[in-house]
This record gives sequence, structure tokens and C-alpha cells, in this order.
Amino acid sequence: MSAPDEPTEPLRPVDPTEPLEPVDRGRRVPPDPYGVRAGATRALRVMGRGTVGGARIAGRGGRAGAQRARAFARSQGAGESGLARLVELHFVNICGDAALTVSLAGTIFAIPTDEARAQVAQFLALTMAPFALLAPFIGPLLDRFRHGRRWAIGTTLALRAFLCWVLATAVATDSPWLFPAALGCLVSSKAYGVTRSAAIPRLLPDGFTLVNANSRIALSGVAGMAVGGGLAGAVARIGPEWSLRLAFVIYVVGTVLAIRLPSRVDSAAGEEDIEDTVDLLPARAPDPAAPPSARRPERAMSRMGDRLRARVLALPATVRAALVSAMGGRLLTGFLTLFMAFLMREHPIPGHSGTLVLALVVGAAGAGNALGTVVGNALRRLPPDRIVAAAFLLIVAAALATAIAYSLWTLLVLGLAAGLCSQVIKLSTDAIIQRDVAENVRTQTFAWSETVLQIAWVVGGGIGIALPLVPQLGFGVISGLLVAVLLLSIQVRRRTGSLA
Repeated sequence: MSAPDEPTEPLRPVDPTEPLEPVDRGRRVPPDPYGVRAGATRALRVMGRGTVGGARIAGRGGRAGAQRARAFARSQGAGESGLARLVELHFVNICGDAALTVSLAGTIFAIPTDEARAQVAQFLALTMAPFALLAPFIGPLLDRFRHGRRWAIGTTLALRAFLCWVLATAVATDSPWLFPAALGCLVSSKAYGVTRSAAIPRLLPDGFTLVNANSRIALSGVAGMAVGGGLAGAVARIGPEWSLRLAFVIYVVGTVLAIRLPSRVDSAAGEEDIEDTVDLLPARAPDPAAPPSARRPERAMSRMGDRLRARVLALPATVRAALVSAMGGRLLTGFLTLFMAFLMREHPIPGHSGTLVLALVVGAAGAGNALGTVVGNALRRLPPDRIVAAAFLLIVAAALATAIAYSLWTLLVLGLAAGLCSQVIKLSTDAIIQRDVAENVRTQTFAWSETVLQIAWVVGGGIGIALPLVPQLGFGVISGLLVAVLLLSIQVRRRTGSLA
């Protein structure tokens, strides 16, 4: 060593063939004549720096992507109106639904097929039948209470959070509560769509249409599906109960976001029910021979039926025709979801795994749904009535092709067509409601249309459960129903000359 006041000598290059000097702790390191240890150490250091750098870049990219997504959600006045909060809520909701789906894949359908189908049918009948009857009247009831709709949206998320926690325990212990809790999540998801529907028109910024709002919400749902499914897939490697606990946390966050929605969500100022804009049809007189105790429920059912008929007849014929086609699309998606789930277990396509085929069809439907949002926006300058008619014709053709030539490829085309055309029809129906329905009844009309579409999905799922697991029979029946829906929509359109 040189003296402190003298310059130090340059460092001598290390010869890897020389033995290492003793370390300070008095322990001598073995010689490394070929430099293997030194090279490995340098390689590990480089890899460590690269990993840290990559993590930093990924973190920065993730933050930048999140910032761009939030900026997009808040653009064009959506941040000030509160629509951005609803977009973020829907992102979190779909994240939770995707995590729940990934968690239960391969678990919920471990139950024997016949027993599972019977339980699904029974549960849908006991839960969705009362829901279908009462849903058209829940919205106006919620609007009478302060925070009513926000708390209703939050309740659908909180209920799923609770059921996910129950499911996490049920999966680990093979509890009999597994199946009812999973179907409870399905019902809560449908209720979320209904309770959220009236909030969208109330949060529209100036100059913003229902089509623009629903397209933005649909895109957030696609992103939520990717994020939620990816996170759940990573956590599920530990065990399905842990990805269910992840879904629990996501739904809790969604509950808080729902309660924090703007107060305009609960405001029905200036709005009317569309059936109140026309004279109600004369009520059917009760049977005079019936006892008084039997007349009261009969009168109540008669009034409910009269209001429902008045609501349908008060809708413009163009809206009725579009809703008929949209119901046909939801009927098909509900049928595909449950019929394919059980069909692939019992009768997979020869040469292909049933689980793989089901995943491919679901993936095709999801890709079609995302593509439908893009296509619907690109075609917004065309008459929406014609778009609805063309999209529904494509759905009918794909269903008929699957019934006639059942194969993997026709199933993939059907899944893609169902997702694509259902989304295009939904966006075009929103455009028709925006165009043809008066502003003071538009919110209630939109909410009621969403309720009808959710019920159509349940009916389609019920048909898929009830039919025998024979591919040609099942797809033949649903094709016949879609043809009947097509003829009905054509009849409604001819009354108004909307195809002219």
C-alpha cells in the first residue's frame, strides 16, 4: 500500500487462475482456477439488475397504463358528470366476476351431471322467477328512497363478497353449500345489471349518447375480465380457495365504489314511467262468484298485468322490434352458457377435450363481445334498425349451421357470432332508445329494457338445462326459437315500415 499522501497505483486486473486471498473473517475461500465462481457471481448480479430493472419498467408501464385508462374514463366530461365512477365500478365488478369464474372452473361442475342440472333448474326457478316478476317495479321503488339505488347496487356486490368467502370454505371442505353459493353469485350478477341500468342515463355528460356510454362501460368490462382472470389464475396456483378470497376483496372494493357513486344516481327528478304517458287498458273485471279473499290477489295481478301491457304498448314500435331481437341474442347466450357446460362433460366432441372446447367457445364469445363494441362504434352512422336486423340474421344463420353441421368449427363460429352480434344489437338498441324515446321517460325505458334482457338470458339458460344433452336436438330447438323471434321482429317492423 502507498502512503496516504501518495497517489494510489491502478488496480491490477484479476487473474481468474490465481487463488483467492483469505477473507477478513479468517476463513479461506477455496481456489477457483477456472473462474466459474466469479463468472456465476457476475452473471447473477447482471440478472439481478435486469430483474429489478424489468420490475421497475413493468411497474412504470402499469402505472402509465392505469393513468391512461383513468384519463380515458374521465374524458369528454365523464369525470365531472360521475360516469367515470360508474365505468370504474364496472371494471371492478367484472374483475370480481372473472376471478370467481376462474376459481370455480373445474370445481363447481365436479358434481354429477344429472344432479347438477336438477339443482341449477330448481335454483333458477326459485330465485329468478320472483325476480322476473318484480324487477320491472323495483326501480321506481328504489327511486323513492334516498341512496336507494346506490345501496341496491352495493348490496349485489356485498352479497357476492359474502358468498365468495362462503365458497372459499366450501371448496376447501367439500361443503354442500358450494352449489347454492355459486348460483347465488349468478343471480346477484344479474341483479347488478338491472340495478345499474338506470344509473347510466342519469350520469351522461352533455352531448354524450347512451351508445358512447355503454361502449365505454363495455371496454372497461373487457379490461376487467383480463385483469381479474390473470390475477385469479396466478393466485389459484396456491389453491382455488385463495382466488376466491381474492374475489372477496375485489367485491368489497366494488361495494365501497357503489356507495360512493354520485347522488344523481338516486335522482328521478323530471322522469316518468312510460306506461304513465298513455291511458291504461281497461282492467279485467274479477269473477263475482269468487270469495272476497280470492278477489284481492286477482285484482292485484290484474293491475300488474295491465301496467305491463301498457308499458309494452307505450314503447315505440321501433324500440319493441329492437328489443325482440336483443332478447333473441340474450336467449342464445344464456342457452350456450349452460347447455355447453353440461354437454361438454357428457358428450365431448370426438378427438377434443371437453374442457378445451368449452374454453375455446367461451373465449370466442368474449372476443366477439369485445369486437362488437368496436364494430358498433364504427357503424354508428348507419341506421341502427338495419344493423339490428343484419346482426340478428347472422346469429340465426350461425345457430342453424351448428344444428346442421355440428363440429368444433361451427361451435367457435356460433360463440363468436353470439358475442359479436349480441353486443352490436345492444348498442344499436340503445341508439334507437336515444332516438325514439322522449327524454322524460328514457331512463325508465332503458332500465326496463335491461331487465327484460336479463330475464331473456335466464330463460335461455333454463332451456339449455331442460333439453336432453343431444347436440343436434339442443341446437335445433334453439335455432327454431331464434327463427320464431326473427319472424316476430319482422312482423313488428312491418307495422311501422321501419325497413322501408
